[in-house]
This record gives sequence, structure tokens and C-alpha cells, in this order.
Amino acid sequence: MTSRKLISMVSGVLILAVLLPILLSIYLAHRNAEQAFRDQLGEFADHALFRTGSVIDQAVSAINDINEFKDHTCSHAHAEAMHRVALKYRYVREVMFLDNGHIQCSSQENFPEGETLGKPDRVGPEGFSAWYTTPPVPGFQRKMVYIGKQSHLALIDPMSFIDVLPFRGYALNIAMVSLHDNKLIASTNKYISDIWRDTQFQGADEFQSDNDFYVIRRDSDLGLAMIAWASMEPLTMAWYEQLFIWLPVGLLVSLAVGIFLTRVLRRLLSPRNRLMDAIKNHEISVVYQPIVHLQSGKSVGAEALIRWQQQDGSMLNPDVFIPLAEQTGLVTKLTEQVIDIIFTELGDWLHQHPHHHISVNMGMQDVRSTHILEVIHPYLARYAVDAKQIALEITERGFTDPKITAPVIEKYRQAGHPIYIDDFGTGYSSLSYLQELDVDVLKIDKLFVDALEYKNVTPHIIEMANALKILMVAEGIETPAQAAWLRKQGVQYGQGWLYSKALPKDEFIAWEANEPTRNARTS
Repeated sequence: MTSRKLISMVSGVLILAVLLPILLSIYLAHRNAEQAFRDQLGEFADHALFRTGSVIDQAVSAINDINEFKDHTCSHAHAEAMHRVALKYRYVREVMFLDNGHIQCSSQENFPEGETLGKPDRVGPEGFSAWYTTPPVPGFQRKMVYIGKQSHLALIDPMSFIDVLPFRGYALNIAMVSLHDNKLIASTNKYISDIWRDTQFQGADEFQSDNDFYVIRRDSDLGLAMIAWASMEPLTMAWYEQLFIWLPVGLLVSLAVGIFLTRVLRRLLSPRNRLMDAIKNHEISVVYQPIVHLQSGKSVGAEALIRWQQQDGSMLNPDVFIPLAEQTGLVTKLTEQVIDIIFTELGDWLHQHPHHHISVNMGMQDVRSTHILEVIHPYLARYAVDAKQIALEITERGFTDPKITAPVIEKYRQAGHPIYIDDFGTGYSSLSYLQELDVDVLKIDKLFVDALEYKNVTPHIIEMANALKILMVAEGIETPAQAAWLRKQGVQYGQGWLYSKALPKDEFIAWEANEPTRNARTS
């Protein structure tokens, strides 16, 4: 073999070694882009279907609410009740009263009574029916959705079902159709080809027609299907753009893009940005651990505990992300979101239970200004809740700079909010420091409750708190013996697994409603 041939062969191998990874990357990029395109359409349809379920749930709740109103005479009180229900639910446009198939009155003041809806298009579970028709309003031509049970109807704009934002930059379309008759109910695009009808009946989940790609998602319980579609042109253009970029620059661009994407991903996946996204996307949730009166066993409220569910379904320990929020200046945003969740979930319940309270944990930054007080005040007014029903828990560290925090904490107390000192004895404070703290309630940490059988500082904490007339809440009570000892020592309140674990909103309300049975069982 001549040197020229050897050089030629080696050169060919080198060229192939350089080009092959690039060509393979382009192929994989095109295939992944296409799969991502399909997945995005599917996620878009799934999201719209989930949104539809939420809208229908609101309509069902509205009907259940108004059906509890006993006056079905279209009186002024009846009309006001319908109006209140219509205002309560975001997606309910109007509430109507139906008698013998005729609409007699509505939450709207000017309404042509006596109109009929005819036979419902669908009869769902639990006696709910649905109509898809034009409302009896002069000059109004667009069809709307009625959902009703017994004597009342809720009017829903069908566009509410599909008012979903695309996840990325593609121009995505969405349409909602009825499963049993393939009737088109709502669409974001005025033009939708009938090509989907046969495919929908055949049960296919995705198909391509001309230059458009379609994805179908169905929900047999709702009797509805979501059809998402988009043009394939952006996908083709994206592939050509990548081809013309990758071939001229070769490995240099591959290396540059790799470094760039690595930096971007590191930034996006950093704990701070994940926490920011969790707050922005409302991934933070709240559970409520009941607080009981140790002598009577009756509930007096609960402590709101923050939770952050990860993508794998696990819950990240607050001991991990709360310090991160403190370090990154996000703790106040967390507190604001917790307050919003508390009032959204329990605002009406607190109004109905004026002798119960919810305690909120405050961050270090929260006690350096009255901002949280400004956040809470509108909620108190909106839900007619007394300030004493929102207690503020501050750790010992919140008192370490009294020149700044003491005036702020005093303003919270003057506004009517009880102040709890949390984790007492585990941080900076001493027993002698307790008499200098301007607080209403002292929380005895679970660490001391667990060690009651040993000689420790717990009796001294209790003795001093009683002497200073500071109420006490013992955390982490797990056994009747612990509860009996604390009760005997004069501790007024307690929380822990002996009474209940931390509960989501619905379970907490059910737990509270079961109090007579629970007390009778434990007495």
C-alpha cells in the first residue's frame, strides 16, 4: 500500500469519525424533536381534559350548593342565593331555576323566564344532566353548556373547558367533542377538518392528515374527548435549521452547544430555581395538624405545615427547602403562598368556626417588616375572619435581633394576631430569656416531649411559662402517658400523632366534624 493510499484511507476514517457523530446527533435530534412534538400535543390534550374536569366539578359544586337552598319560589331571597353561588365559582356564568322543564328565574336580573331546554344531551353520574344549546337570551347565538340536577342549572361557557395555554412555542389547537355523538362542543380554531370524526369513532389515539398531526385523549366518565392538533411545518423547519447549522461548524458547534446546554441545565436544575418554579407554579401545598385542648380533648385549631411534592411523588422535607428559602430570599414568597392557600381552603371554615385558629410559621425575613401583616389583612376582610384566628409562629432565631424584630412583632400583636414562639429551648434562648419575649404562646418542642421520662429542663420550662402566664402547646405527643403528664403539669394544649397526623384540607375538616364521636370514643 502506497503512502498516498494510506494517507487517503486514514483521512477517510478521520472524516467519517468526525462526521458520523454529527450525522447521528442530527438524526437523533430529529427523532427526539418529533417525539417531543407528539408528547407535547398529548400533554396539551391531557391538560385540557383535566381542566374540563375541574370546570365540571365547579358546576357540580355550584348546583349542590344552590340545591341546599329550600326556597324554590323565585323570590328575592332565592335570586340572591343563586347570585351568590354564581359569584362563588369562577367558571359558572349563571345559575338558573328549572320547574317542569321551564326556566323560571336566574341569578341574572333581566332574564326571559319560561324558556325550555328540552331533553338533555347527556345524563351523567349522580343524577346530573348536561345540555349543549343556545341560551334564551335575545341576540345571543353562541351555544353554551348547562349542567343541572333537580331544580337548578349552572351555565358554563364551553370555551372555559379548553382555555389552556400551550407549553412551548408551537401553534397548538384544541377542540372538545362529545364521545357518544361526535358533536363538536368547543374549539380554539374556527376551522377544524371533519377528518377526525371517523378516527375518533375507530378509537385511534393519534393520526396525521395532510400536514397536520392530531392527538386524541378521551374520558369516558365525562363523556368527552380532547383533540389537539398542529402543523408539522415547524418540525420540518427546525430539522432543516439544525442541518445547516451542524454541517458547516461540525465538532466546534457540538462542543459549544454541549457546554452551553450544560450551563443552562445546571442553572435550571439548581435548587434555588427549582424552588422558584415550585412557588410560581403553585406546587406548594399545605396540610393541617390539629391542636387540641389537653383537658377537654376538643380541637382549637391547627398548625399549617408546608409540603413540596416532587415529580416522583415524594415529599421533600421542609427542613431541606425552608433553609434554602431563607438563604435565597424566597421565604416571604413561601409565606405569602401558604397564607393564600390557608384562606382559599379554610377561609369560609374559619368564618364558621370563630373559636378555632390556624397558626402560620414565619421566616426570619418575615419578622423584619410588617409585609405579612399587609398580606393577611385583605384575606381577613374578604372572609370575615378575626385576626386572632391567624396565629403567627416565630422560632427563637426570630427574636435574636430585638431592636429590629421586637417593634414588628408588637405590631402583629396589636393587630390581633397571637404570637407563638416555636422550638423553644432548641436554639439561642435560655429560660431566663423567656420573660423578655413578648409572646402569647410557647411551643414545647417534640425533643423535650420525647424525653419526659428522663430528668430534663421540660418541667422548668413549664414552671416558668405558668409563672409568666404564657400558654403552652406541646408538640409531638404520641402516647396517652405523655398527654397525661403534660396535662398534670398544667400544659394547656397539645398536638401530635396521638390525636392526628397532619391532614389535607378535606380530611382536616372531616376530622373536625367528627369531634363529638371522637371525644365520646376517647372519654
